[in-house]
Amino acid sequence: MSQSIITAPIANQKAHTLSHHGHDRIDNYYWMRDDERQAPEVIAHLEAENRYCEAMLEPSKALQQQVFAELKARIVKDDSSVPVKDGQYWYVSEVAGDNEYPSFCRADNAEMVNKVLLLDVNQLAAGHDFYDLGELLVSPNEEILAYSEDTDSRRIYTVKFKDLNTGALLADELHNTEGQVVWANDNQTVYYVKKDLQTLLGSQVYRHTLGSPQSDDELVYEEEDKQFFLGLGKSRDETQIFIYLSATETTDVLVLAADDSKAEVKRLFARQTGHEFGLERIHGQYFILTNLEAKNFRLMTADDNTIATPHLWQERIAHRDAVLLEGIELFNDQFVMTEREKGQTRFVVHSYQGDSFQLNFNDDCYYAGIGLNPEAASAVVRISYSSLTTPFSIFDVDLVTGQKTLRKQQQVLGEFNSKDYGSERIYVSALDGAEIPVSLVYKKSLFQQDGTNPLLQYGYGAYGITLDPSFSSSVLSLLDRGFVYAIAHVRGSEMLGRQWYEQGKKAHKQNTFSDFITVTRALVAKGYGAKDKIFASGGSAGGLLMGAIVNQAPELYCGVGVHVPFLDVLTTMLDESIPLTTNEYDEWGNPNYPEDYKTILAYSPYDNIKVQAYPNILVTTGLHDSQVQYWEPMKWVAKLRAHKTDDNLLLFKTDMDAGHGGASGRFKSLEEKALEFAFFIQLANSNNV
Repeated sequence: MSQSIITAPIANQKAHTLSHHGHDRIDNYYWMRDDERQAPEVIAHLEAENRYCEAMLEPSKALQQQVFAELKARIVKDDSSVPVKDGQYWYVSEVAGDNEYPSFCRADNAEMVNKVLLLDVNQLAAGHDFYDLGELLVSPNEEILAYSEDTDSRRIYTVKFKDLNTGALLADELHNTEGQVVWANDNQTVYYVKKDLQTLLGSQVYRHTLGSPQSDDELVYEEEDKQFFLGLGKSRDETQIFIYLSATETTDVLVLAADDSKAEVKRLFARQTGHEFGLERIHGQYFILTNLEAKNFRLMTADDNTIATPHLWQERIAHRDAVLLEGIELFNDQFVMTEREKGQTRFVVHSYQGDSFQLNFNDDCYYAGIGLNPEAASAVVRISYSSLTTPFSIFDVDLVTGQKTLRKQQQVLGEFNSKDYGSERIYVSALDGAEIPVSLVYKKSLFQQDGTNPLLQYGYGAYGITLDPSFSSSVLSLLDRGFVYAIAHVRGSEMLGRQWYEQGKKAHKQNTFSDFITVTRALVAKGYGAKDKIFASGGSAGGLLMGAIVNQAPELYCGVGVHVPFLDVLTTMLDESIPLTTNEYDEWGNPNYPEDYKTILAYSPYDNIKVQAYPNILVTTGLHDSQVQYWEPMKWVAKLRAHKTDDNLLLFKTDMDAGHGGASGRFKSLEEKALEFAFFIQLANSNNV
């Protein structure tokens, strides 16, 4: 394929000066921002980029279709979740045939005999180019279903209610919400968070009574500090409704009595900048997972008399330098702690009397997580488990004996055999001597560690989010063609504890990019990948990572996938009208301060584009993205075209219907994955698509 066949879209340049702290930046593509997403010049340019992308990838169309067919063929068309007991019913989700969306049902027993359909999402999604089901929550008396839906991919949800006795929708509709609802115990009152339609932040909690118009809803709490996200929950003992307030480095929780439909908001203890915690309640006790004097957190308990005074809290599990406490699940007779040590998750079951035991797993690197456990009275804890070679598995674990019972394992259609694939965890020394974990998977018969395999390296590295190595049936299409797949657990995650996160944020953000580049060089040096067949991929904050590495070390990569990417960091973080900006000062820094401005300026991908050769690049976004605005990749691509000195591909595809999460539906989303994989495969086969 040659770029000479069709001319790449060249964007108009309109100089716009941005001045801060005595420093001027000239942004020739600032005009591409259109909050209404209707400007003819913007839409025309995006459509031109889409046509160019399609034309340039036309020769790989057959390969895209082949890969898509492979991805789809591995998925069981008729499938269901493991039934979950909640109250007097057992609940399950089901997918069938070529349907894109699930149906939700319930029955009187685990065998799902005489099951009743609650909601068919395929019917709800009919006629919509995009559909996302948010919350799905049955009232305490199990007679009314509340659910939320987003039909334009901006994560602005409408809440609706269904009478499960008659099947009829109630007249109530709650518009412009975050999508969450929590029922009070009277089965008539719900709480929800309303969104600011400009910043898309939720700062107001409202109380709604069924049968009344939304205009009559009562504002019960409003957060003035725009650095905080709001969320809702209910205590494990169902006595309290929680209002969660979360900034990057500070947590707060307010409560309302769940039995009082006119309850007033109560603060449990004073907000403290830098205090992060998780809170639950059972048996009249609060369990607080806190970072007070504990970087990796410790577990404390308090009662109604001591909760307001943190120095009176009782320590239940002490802080450990090498162990990160990640979460807690409370049951009537036991509680389960999620811990992480040396990058690996484990579960420890504790009795309230002080006894404990640990649940162990056999793989060298894996994912494990607490599943759905809606009933505190349960004698088992449901967990999910997966590794790079083990499909997702659901276990029920006896809380007394620790015995695991496999309830279901993801079925992979075709000739898949987990024994055909190898997985390992290695460590790479960073520039400053830190040891970076890397998870690897490959097909044994196609891998020799002799520097001949193509390799795809994935990364994220932000917000303390840890990408545990889990199974992906999609990746098999690469592994079966000889690719090695690597996850670089760079700083910015919490893979190696809280300090691993802190070393990859704000003033230390460059560590994230340097770690990823260092891992690439090490994998080539160790023979895991061919130096001319190295690929990289990342999305959102991982897209920022991709934008940084192609500026800083473009020669290392043959091709890069850059998805819904955060690229114009400085301009975005200086504009408080853009969704998420104010909430993220503690992640990236606040460029209204000169030192933070300099830090971000030094790595911001858009500001650091150079006159140099770049690898082949595939960029994807959604026009309605509410997390990272479409104009960030649009501007970045336009500026790259004006600066790059190579003939490599630079392709930009915008889904004109989708948002940050990409296409909705279980099969439609596979088309996006097939596009990227075909891009990499053809480059690996020819190095000249």
